[in-house]
Amino acid sequence: MDKLRAVEAKSGADLVSAQFACEMDSRDSLAHLRSEFVVPKVNQVGGKSGTDNGDKECIYMCGNSLGLQPKRARRVVCEELDEWAHKGVTGHFRHAQQRPWVSYREPVVAKMAPIVGAKPAEVGVMNSLTTNIHLMLAAFYRPTAQRYKVLIEGKAFPSDHYAVESQIRWHELPANAMLLAEPRPGEHTLRTNDILDLIAREGASIAVVMLSGVQYYTGQAFEIARITAAAQASGCVVGWDLAHAAGNVPLHLHDWNVDFACWCTYKYMNSGPGGIAGFFVHERHTDNSDLRRLLGWWSHDQRTRFDMTNEFVPSPGAAGFELSNTPILTSAALLGALQ
Repeated sequence: MDKLRAVEAKSGADLVSAQFACEMDSRDSLAHLRSEFVVPKVNQVGGKSGTDNGDKECIYMCGNSLGLQPKRARRVVCEELDEWAHKGVTGHFRHAQQRPWVSYREPVVAKMAPIVGAKPAEVGVMNSLTTNIHLMLAAFYRPTAQRYKVLIEGKAFPSDHYAVESQIRWHELPANAMLLAEPRPGEHTLRTNDILDLIAREGASIAVVMLSGVQYYTGQAFEIARITAAAQASGCVVGWDLAHAAGNVPLHLHDWNVDFACWCTYKYMNSGPGGIAGFFVHERHTDNSDLRRLLGWWSHDQRTRFDMTNEFVPSPGAAGFELSNTPILTSAALLGALQ
């Protein structure tokens, strides 16, 4: 706020004026990237046609729900449609843009990994967010008689709540296996120290801590590094739902030692409605034989995948968690956005 006030004083423009907004735009080092996106017109998104503003670009403030379309996303998707038309099945191995479909995940994760602070081998692309949460919990939620609870925030996004609730039922555990972190009376956000105190009290019974990187309802950005370290010190596995964090706030998943994380890409990564989701598994879990993860053909080592031996050899890293071949058109939209 101090920085905004300083600009206000120097420019002479009132903080809540259009003039001040224009002043801030002129100082934005990323302003040139606006031309990389398609911004809908006012009359295209439900505004009245025929008005003075109808043909102007709308003021779009819904990126937390669906990001705008990057022009490059359309281009890359069209390139893949052309490859399909001209190459058919051989596009899996021969590609005019040097992006054979059989290894399409590689350029995608190479560009996405730095955004979440991970090594490319720790990042995968598949499915949708909630499906990936279920797959990660299938591997990492291994309840015992003593350690069986899952800690989430009380106002977690419904899909997270339902996913955890159904996992608990799947394991035939009591309802109190879902542990909810709630704000103090009269407050809307969770204090980090209160979360740490809850983990200290309940840690011996918590199997998994799974909070949101950015809370969808309040916008609170959680202190991922502190919470992860405290939970792991209590013997908990720590995963994060980064739906509102990935592409929005700085992340360092590898350095923070996070066990797993999941995110959608249609918000701040602009991959399009229902776009393919991303996930992270720390490299220290690559050779963890205790992880009873669900498997598919695409989980198999790509070097021997087509030998069709039915003798499973896992792909190293996050790739070993991917069940099926990469959906090309949704991944193409993501790749174009990441470019």
